[in-house]
Amino acid sequence: MYTEKVLDHFSHPRNMGEMQDANGVGMVGNAKCGDIMQMFLKISDEGVIEDVSFKTFGCGAAIATSSMATELIKGKKVEEALKLSNSAVVEALEGLPPQKIHCSVLAEEAVKAAVEDYYKRRGEPVPEGTERKHAGH
Repeated sequence: MYTEKVLDHFSHPRNMGEMQDANGVGMVGNAKCGDIMQMFLKISDEGVIEDVSFKTFGCGAAIATSSMATELIKGKKVEEALKLSNSAVVEALEGLPPQKIHCSVLAEEAVKAAVEDYYKRRGEPVPEGTERKHAGH
């Protein structure tokens, strides 16, 4: 049912935990399945994601997609992180069962919510690309 990569990211999640000095924090959830994801970003003055972590309450696929999303955006510029799609997360995990695709949408939305929070904290206009799909709605 799950790929080796999904099982690996679920069993050994990368970048898990709350980040105290984050300057961008986003939380998203899916009421239908009960998954909640919180993404923490530490973005440099140059707009590079220096550190990223997550806290996820949900199923194994939700944890795996959160973990993979952090791996895909760490070290990238904010503009690149905003281009992260749920399909890129699924591809990096080498697939997800159809009924778990919403988890990858949550991971994409959590990144966008954290970036949006970063810009709001700085009092700057939120760039295009932070619109969310609203998983499971």
